[in-house]
Amino acid sequence: MSAIITLSLLAILVLYLGLFKARSALLPVSLLGLVSTLVLYVIQWDGQALPLYSGMVLFDHYAIAFSVLCVLVTALVLLLSKNYFDAASTHVAEYYALILFSLTGALLVVSFHNLAMLFIGIEIMSVALYILAGIRKKDFASNEAALKYFLMGAFSTGFLLFGIALLYGASGSFDLAAIKDYVVSNPQTVSPLFYGGILLLIVGLAFKVGAAPFHFWTPDVYDGAPILITTFMSTVVKTAAFAGFLRLFYFCFVPLHDFWMPALLVITVVTLFIGNITALAQQSFKRMLAYSSISHAGYMLFAIVAVGPASGEAVLIYAGAYSLASVVAFGTLILVKRATGSDHFEAFNGLAKKNPYLSLALAVAMLSLAGIPLTAGFIGKFMMFSSALADYQILLVVLAVVNAAIGIFYYFRVIVAMYFKPLDRDQIVVNGYYQTVFVVAILITLLLGVYPTWITGLV
Repeated sequence: MSAIITLSLLAILVLYLGLFKARSALLPVSLLGLVSTLVLYVIQWDGQALPLYSGMVLFDHYAIAFSVLCVLVTALVLLLSKNYFDAASTHVAEYYALILFSLTGALLVVSFHNLAMLFIGIEIMSVALYILAGIRKKDFASNEAALKYFLMGAFSTGFLLFGIALLYGASGSFDLAAIKDYVVSNPQTVSPLFYGGILLLIVGLAFKVGAAPFHFWTPDVYDGAPILITTFMSTVVKTAAFAGFLRLFYFCFVPLHDFWMPALLVITVVTLFIGNITALAQQSFKRMLAYSSISHAGYMLFAIVAVGPASGEAVLIYAGAYSLASVVAFGTLILVKRATGSDHFEAFNGLAKKNPYLSLALAVAMLSLAGIPLTAGFIGKFMMFSSALADYQILLVVLAVVNAAIGIFYYFRVIVAMYFKPLDRDQIVVNGYYQTVFVVAILITLLLGVYPTWITGLV
């Protein structure tokens, strides 16, 4: 818990730095605080995992691994923020503070041991993002994104709370261990309220992860929000939401797998097809990434549909691979849009001639998102497909392979634009912060693709 307390105090400190006009200290202090948080988590790794604060949170290897991933990705996102926020507003401290508060909520979501803490974590994570999505007050697209995100978020919270209330009514507790005991001790006499609660939880959590048919907010919010905020939402927030989703269903609902699995299976298939087919039709690179994030939610749902001991590891690797590739993709988009004023595929034409290393980084990221071998994305997809096959979900894997083939087409559009559509353009200046992010993200992506065993077995 010391890591989460440190992060909360860091966000407040950043606000005070903004109050005293110490703008140059915001990024270094934020990064230093994130490093301190990582150190505290690493120290906690070998400790005894027991529920803390009356069973509210549990910092086991699962929670710590996902927390470290969220903190690392947030650090990369903040490195991309150098000079990004300055152009948007004179009040920069609010951006950093809200991102850190949202990260605090994400860390609570991955380490909850009580449904009340799950709700609190989701709300802390989401409320900060409602503000960040619309923080460009004079940008109508940003205003629309914030309004849609707020309305759909409030709507999904209603489903989530109603589901939690029904679970509490049936089991008499918010504690995960007590709910699990209720299910295990009454496998044939589970209350109908409990079944209704599970279905409402699926709806509420599917909203949060952007799974179809509860995905309608995703493309417009991702497209309208500032690119850096979209990066944070599509990586850290999605990773935390899936970690919480899996933790709840693996810990409590496995004995009732035959009840909720068909509903989740339908959601998974619909999510894959809607995400990939709509991504095909996009002319905007940013909007394509928004729709492809829906399809990736479908792939990550495999781990919950075929829930088992290896599911946590599969989601961790897939979420890590997806997050790293997305950070590179959105980081490149920031640079290209700053230079050309456009986020369409045509804006990338001829980029490889003037910026070969930047193009190479984006190409590796696209290959990873497409699941091409020797990248982390391939290992993530392989583990997801393996978990589904182990549960005899052969038709699901066949449909997923078809969707992966569709995904290759739209991910390769930007590679074709960079390398095979020549255009006389100016060279894009890539500062040291962006170079650091791209090098770190690509090295980890390739290292995971070639030597995946160094991260397997963590959770």
